[in-house]
Amino acid sequence: MFIEGGVKLARALGLAFLITESEGLSVVASVMQATDAFLFGLVLIVFAYAITFGFAIDLPEAARAKLPQWMRVDGISELKITLIEVTLVYLVVDFATDMVEVETHVTWNMLMKPVAILLIAGALRLVEIGRSESEASAKEEPGKPTHLRPL
Repeated sequence: MFIEGGVKLARALGLAFLITESEGLSVVASVMQATDAFLFGLVLIVFAYAITFGFAIDLPEAARAKLPQWMRVDGISELKITLIEVTLVYLVVDFATDMVEVETHVTWNMLMKPVAILLIAGALRLVEIGRSESEASAKEEPGKPTHLRPL
């Protein structure tokens, strides 16, 4: 993905030097597509590390404490929430790229992606509220096991 992003960025750089009025939007679209590719590459790296150090490799507690916070995964639900957050960022960048690439006026069909982004963000917010409430109730009930919390 990083190579693909580099190629798109090089294409944008080449277009920037040969810019005409009709290619102005093409430069912006190429830069945004490169950003999209770099972002997706970073997502793959983050998830590879999170899965490796969260589930595949059992590190001692002292070594685990030295890892950065983003590499410490406490459970699959945390990984799911991270995936949803990253998906939202990716969708926002993709929508912005689509808007730059459109040379005509915006139609109603183009509003489907932002509506989906808002709905997914709302669902994520509800999940996080429910999760924080269940954690608060688990702290109040010391006899209740905390590893069996519902999502």
